[in-house]
Amino acid sequence: MVDIYYPHDYLPLPLQDGLAYKPVSPLLRTSLTSGRARQRRLYISVPTQAAVRWLFKKQSQAQLFEIWYRDMLTDGAAWFYMKLKTPLGVEQYKCRFTDIYEGPVLLAGKFWQFTATLELWERPILPPEWGDFPDFIINSNIIDIAMNREWPEE
Repeated sequence: MVDIYYPHDYLPLPLQDGLAYKPVSPLLRTSLTSGRARQRRLYISVPTQAAVRWLFKKQSQAQLFEIWYRDMLTDGAAWFYMKLKTPLGVEQYKCRFTDIYEGPVLLAGKFWQFTATLELWERPILPPEWGDFPDFIINSNIIDIAMNREWPEE
């Protein structure tokens, strides 16, 4: 199967304001007769839903988005790779539409807005081994600044 990519060269990323991620719960909770509950992790790989919104400045961008959705994604059924901003930064994620998008909506007489919910293949978080190094995580911006400022490129 050929990987499909969002056409980043022609279309903008989804807007960052209002971008919301909702992981599917990995827990299985069982109520006990005592009134308490028992819970456990059911699985490790957790999909995440992302509410996204695009604002296209050109009519041709809206046209390209809709035809890409219809033809390349088989009306949203196919998985694709897209850059999204998460707490990890802007990274490429495997995702697909949960249903058809809403829109186009004409805003201010010249912008075209589309909204949708994407399903990310995996929750956008650091790998498990990073949990052993909380100092590196919290101070990563300092380490990044030091590396870029103090160590020249060769």
